[in-house]
Amino acid sequence: MNLYLLFKALHLIAVISWMAGLLYLPRIFVYHSEAEHESQKNIFKIMERKLYNFIMMPAMLLSWLFGVLLLHSLGFAVFLELWMQIKIIAVILLTFYHFTLGKFLSDFAIDNNEKTSKFFRIYNEIPTIILIVVIFVAIFKPQ
Repeated sequence: MNLYLLFKALHLIAVISWMAGLLYLPRIFVYHSEAEHESQKNIFKIMERKLYNFIMMPAMLLSWLFGVLLLHSLGFAVFLELWMQIKIIAVILLTFYHFTLGKFLSDFAIDNNEKTSKFFRIYNEIPTIILIVVIFVAIFKPQ
């Protein structure tokens, strides 16, 4: 079996799962910040916590793991290529974004959210922009 292709397939599965969470959690925050009833807020807290801890965190860790294994398979000389440098920076930005969502999750959990639904609607666009950059540099591999 070709380990490179195995790692690539597992990396793609993990990244798709991670991206789904990165795109969905801020949308839940939009609705949570607009919720008026305590029962609604409690439901959102459960949804947010489970999404972050049971889907997003493992998917992020697996994305990194299989990404590093892919890099090892390709050889670390690939770091000298511009497209990989851009991709690594983008993935670091996504990871930072991931942990900012964790901070917002903690704020909601203790009823200490100070952000508006409009903020979360705009914030929700960040991973889409980063995803577009990653896809284009990974496919076109600029020099």
